[in-house]
Amino acid sequence: MSDVQSTLLRNTRFRIWEPFFWVVPFVVLALFPGQSFLINQMAIMALYAISLDLILGYTGIMSLGHAAFFGLGAYAAGLFCIHVSPDPIIGLVAGMVVAGIGGLIFSVTVLRGTHLTVVMVTLGVSLILYELANYLTGLTGGADGLQGVDMAPIFGIFKFKFDGITAAYYSLVVLLVFLFICRRLAHSPFGFSLKAIRDNRLRATAIGISAERRIILIYTIAGAIAGVAGAVQAQSMNFASLEVFSFEKSADVLLMVVIGGTAWVYGGFVGAIVFSGLHHILSDITPQYWTFWVGLFLVVLMRVGRDRLLRPWTWFRRETHG
Repeated sequence: MSDVQSTLLRNTRFRIWEPFFWVVPFVVLALFPGQSFLINQMAIMALYAISLDLILGYTGIMSLGHAAFFGLGAYAAGLFCIHVSPDPIIGLVAGMVVAGIGGLIFSVTVLRGTHLTVVMVTLGVSLILYELANYLTGLTGGADGLQGVDMAPIFGIFKFKFDGITAAYYSLVVLLVFLFICRRLAHSPFGFSLKAIRDNRLRATAIGISAERRIILIYTIAGAIAGVAGAVQAQSMNFASLEVFSFEKSADVLLMVVIGGTAWVYGGFVGAIVFSGLHHILSDITPQYWTFWVGLFLVVLMRVGRDRLLRPWTWFRRETHG
């Protein structure tokens, strides 16, 4: 076995701490069922953030319009429930397929241009879809949102109840399934080729990597996974509003990825927990000024650094130079 094969095989092995990330949310939900709504939102946003990290962290594509796919998934799953079938699993697949097709179509917009151009184009796509959802009132409900998304029990057994516990377990299971898929993807040769494209697209092309095909494929996959997150949002809330296409939805998920760390599948997971937790706690303490404290946290995080923030005893350690 070559060194490259050994490295790839070693990276695919699970670390001893990884089950902690998988089990703890279920334990927390079992211990604190009253926090089911918060845990549900954290799971949805974690999946949404992981999908963005696939194109931002691993491929180097900056996007300010990732809400386009989240919204496509939410409305597709909602409309599928109302007009075709209330089964949540089939609705989830419908949301994933529609958002994946959207990712495939819009992937051509990120193949050319500078980082700034790509940022503006992705933002424009999200705004276009927002206005379309607002204009097509007969289909989407317009500004009133898509109402009447009443889901059937999961596998015909587990009913979505008012307490939100079933929805929270459902969201956590979906998150873990796609977290596992994204982990395998990130540690595969395909994932390493994405990092090569991110670091230097010309050099990656020169050694035989088809950059355009891989960008189209990962953009489609990321769009589909974001669509799954949107579908779970609509199914668990029985509602889809224009807010799923909003700029704030794209900005929030970008902050989560930055907080948790890019090019790390657990980064979106951690970032979603930290950001949603801060939002929940600070908005309770100071509803009018919670964004100030979140902004202050981000400034400290960027100035101090994630590693040093977690290890404050290193702040005053003098650096040695060889």
